[in-house]
Amino acid sequence: MTERDALFRDPNRTGPFEFDAEVAKVLPDMLARSIPGYATLLELIGILSGHTLQGGARVYDLGCSLGAVSLAVLDHAQDRAVEIIAVDSSPAMTNRLVELLQARSDGHRIAVRCADVLDVEIDDASLVVLNFTLQFVSPERRDELIVRIARGLASGGTLVLSEKVAPDSEEEQTLALLHDEFRRNRGYSELELARKRKALEDVLVPDTTGEHVARMERAGLRSIEWFRGLGFVSWLATKST
Repeated sequence: MTERDALFRDPNRTGPFEFDAEVAKVLPDMLARSIPGYATLLELIGILSGHTLQGGARVYDLGCSLGAVSLAVLDHAQDRAVEIIAVDSSPAMTNRLVELLQARSDGHRIAVRCADVLDVEIDDASLVVLNFTLQFVSPERRDELIVRIARGLASGGTLVLSEKVAPDSEEEQTLALLHDEFRRNRGYSELELARKRKALEDVLVPDTTGEHVARMERAGLRSIEWFRGLGFVSWLATKST
């Protein structure tokens, strides 16, 4: 059972945001109450997997946290022999994920690695998922990561890139304001929102929609926007032929 996120009610929780053991306890609730359409996006990734992955396909879930993407892929792969590699740099996240997988009869089908996504070799990947992960990578190394993923994609392989985007227009500024209202409606107080915003400064650094699309194009990937929930956007990207 996941706990309800009340981390930023604690006045002693100061400093930059970290994916620590306390966050691991509440992460599913935090994501559900913070990202509009998060559950739908997970379902869509699962449906994409079920539709496109064949036996022997290799999947990388980069920045997996508690494995929500990996589990969505596994559930839709059914009895097909799909190799799922779940990677996260937080020991608190990977340790908790291993515990969760041990409670499932099919949990052994997901290989969990505690590593920086920048250090993982991507090889012959049918699907790579960066679900709200790139925004935590140093901006100067984001191009490098997308290029490495593009090179590691198999023929016909797909990158799913999901990100909170930085508003660069009046319309997207409106979406950002609506996002705060979305979180208020799910029980977050003004104080919690302010403390979390402060904790994420210089930790979560979003790019604009245009910057993401241009980066994928530079890496030889052709992208389409397939999901948006206010200022949270997901793209499907494939190698240009």
